[in-house]
Amino acid sequence: MPSANTQARNPLALLRQLEWRVRHAVENILSGEYRSAFRGRGMEFDQVVRYEFGDDVRDIDWNVTARLGEPYRKKFVEEREVTLLLVLEDSPSLDFGSGAQSKREALLELAGLVMLLGAVNGDRVGFVHATPEGPVFREPVRGRGPILQAAASLMGRPAPAPGSAAPEIPWKFIAKAAPKHSVLLWLGDFPPRPEPEGWLVMRRRYQTMGFRVDDPWERALPEEGGITAYDPASGRLVTLEGGAADRAAHAEWRQRRTLGWEALFPDALSRLVVSTAEDRFDALVRFFHTRMRAGGSRGRW
Repeated sequence: MPSANTQARNPLALLRQLEWRVRHAVENILSGEYRSAFRGRGMEFDQVVRYEFGDDVRDIDWNVTARLGEPYRKKFVEEREVTLLLVLEDSPSLDFGSGAQSKREALLELAGLVMLLGAVNGDRVGFVHATPEGPVFREPVRGRGPILQAAASLMGRPAPAPGSAAPEIPWKFIAKAAPKHSVLLWLGDFPPRPEPEGWLVMRRRYQTMGFRVDDPWERALPEEGGITAYDPASGRLVTLEGGAADRAAHAEWRQRRTLGWEALFPDALSRLVVSTAEDRFDALVRFFHTRMRAGGSRGRW
């Protein structure tokens, strides 16, 4: 269950406490490499030029190459600004927590950290908060103050009522909510389910990434039997005996969830899973380090 202490914290005060860690990381831990990972090579097409040894073969324009009989590549110009659009799928199941913090609290903190990173990096940041009552949109803004206010607004929004229906994400609206090649960061619970209609369009239009928070009990059921827990998705207490049937069902659910998760984000560098028992900022720093070590276009957002 969510802790009362965490829920009572002022979002703006929490963000200001997190901000110094973010600035320290950008200036020292991640340094200039962070900017490279954040922006990557430019995504805006400039012109076609003759391919030279050492150029990235992924930029070769095969149509021009076939027509002229020698290799040519597409040249890109560096983008001066990144637009980051967060899509928070706020389902009732996120309010589960076997420890001191719920998945929702941890996911909102992760969202706040990402928005702070965008603020420090000088980018535009906005969000879509998908709830059972309907979506809330905050247009991407630039600057520490406006982004801090936007992050506090998102983190301070009330949780869905227990037993509410799953929220509907307005994908058609989102397809027009940010410029092409923006970073689309989808945060949610990601239960086993079919791929949403229109997701392929999102992947073509934006650089898509997925962030998820797991409770330790989702990764492994406790050893002791007779587990009683509150299920916010149904709004009632659920008891598991912890026997072979329960554990087999849990393993099957985990497998289906993993397959669906990887289908949405096929590139392992585009997805992050964090436990509620794990430091979210440390996990985020490791995530960027991994992307930077991969290099090339895979090192960008």
